[in-house]
Amino acid sequence: MTRQSKPTITAFESSPDKGAGLARDTRVRWAFEEVDQPYDVRLVSFKAMKEPAHLALHPFGQIPTYEEGDLALFETGAIILHLAQHHAGLLPDEANARARAITWMFAALNTVEPPILERENTRLLPSEEPWRAQRMPILDDRIRSRLGQLSASLGDAEWLDGSFSAGDLMMVSVLLRLRNSSDMLDEYPNLSAYIVRGEARQAYKRAFAAQLAVFTGKSSTGSPCTGSALRQGSGLSPGASTRTNEHGRK
Repeated sequence: MTRQSKPTITAFESSPDKGAGLARDTRVRWAFEEVDQPYDVRLVSFKAMKEPAHLALHPFGQIPTYEEGDLALFETGAIILHLAQHHAGLLPDEANARARAITWMFAALNTVEPPILERENTRLLPSEEPWRAQRMPILDDRIRSRLGQLSASLGDAEWLDGSFSAGDLMMVSVLLRLRNSSDMLDEYPNLSAYIVRGEARQAYKRAFAAQLAVFTGKSSTGSPCTGSALRQGSGLSPGASTRTNEHGRK
């Protein structure tokens, strides 16, 4: 595979969360920082996300995407797993521990996150909407059930399975979404402390600062890994147009 000097990821040109770090590129930035690898960022507008050039990289018209040489990936789980498998720092060396860390990645994305996202979407409905009033308690109960199970599994440990891993990175990222929209996590002190430990990692701080800099317009400094941003209205990096057919649906 032909490799570029640095991988390029895409991120919102204007993030709806106003730099709160909830956009999914933050997870990928964090992974880059944890494995001490440099990267570039191409900022795309909402319009550009729905155009053929970006859809060739991400068939669902979302962010982030990952490009390195002739490889194009989408979905944060796939991108972070790729980084973790190719660079030390996010997966244990021992085979069983490595498999368990990957399992926690899938648990975060497939078991914990879906009801949280559904709750966020339901909150967008008008409060007088009957369907909203009926659905919210069901979702809250489902989320509390998952949080209780996760809390019991974590116990008084620092991380989910030994040392910090990609599983923790993904789980903390998911829980941050819930903390932003609900005080439910206050009922689980060990999970609240778990999130704080994740936020305290220097790699997370650098990733958060980098995404915040897009919103504030200020350059993020202090790390050779932090992605440099390219603002291009077309959403294309140089040469990306040649990949339109090569990177269709994956």
